[in-house]
Amino acid sequence: MTVYFIGAGPGAADLITVRGADLLARCRTCVYAGSLVPAEMLARCPDDAVLIDSARMPLPGIIDHIERAHLDGHDVARLHSGDLSIYSALAEQMRELDRRGIDYELVPGVPAFAAAASALRCELTVPGVGQSVLLTRVSTLSTDMPAGEELDRLAASGVTLALHLAAHRAEQVSEILIRHYGARCPVAVVAFASRDNEQIVRCRLDELAARVEEAGIVRTAIIFVGRVLAAEGFGDSYLYSHARMVKLQVDR
Repeated sequence: MTVYFIGAGPGAADLITVRGADLLARCRTCVYAGSLVPAEMLARCPDDAVLIDSARMPLPGIIDHIERAHLDGHDVARLHSGDLSIYSALAEQMRELDRRGIDYELVPGVPAFAAAASALRCELTVPGVGQSVLLTRVSTLSTDMPAGEELDRLAASGVTLALHLAAHRAEQVSEILIRHYGARCPVAVVAFASRDNEQIVRCRLDELAARVEEAGIVRTAIIFVGRVLAAEGFGDSYLYSHARMVKLQVDR
């Protein structure tokens, strides 16, 4: 018996990976967060699968369900929204399964920031404009940022930011970032990327708080900040350059 932690993707039911979908179709127990995972995705589960909504369940309850499935000889699909590597609360579950000697595997998914960039029809690494993307968040009542990872300090780098879980603090975010990026820096907010209720807001940094409030966006959103969002007049990547073509011919 194995627990498969599966990245379910950003929201659209068909953005799960082929591997994730195949595993979901054969696991006889599925533990998922009903507030984040689309109901349509559960249609991939076997007809006799045990479906457990963990949205309001504390960690010990989740692990207890997994352990019972383990004792019953069931493989378990543990669905997480987006990708497992970012803000998934995965580490605590793996720690508990290790303590109980329960085997598990990780199956990556499409991260929310990638789906949001696709919604914007935007490459986040544009030649001569920006080649770095910093994924971060802000402190909340539930989770503080560690020392040294405060937004003001991270923003000093000036690289493209992808802010998760920060829409409810848009005013504070803009106040901090204006000092480093300037009031006119382009911003894009994507809420519920890839879903039927997807929302997109494009504005300047000094307009961020007002526009987010106007749109009613408070959760499940990515805030991008950086010049790549309005890049113009940039050169071609080396991938398409004449120099590379010549080198390929010489190397043949």
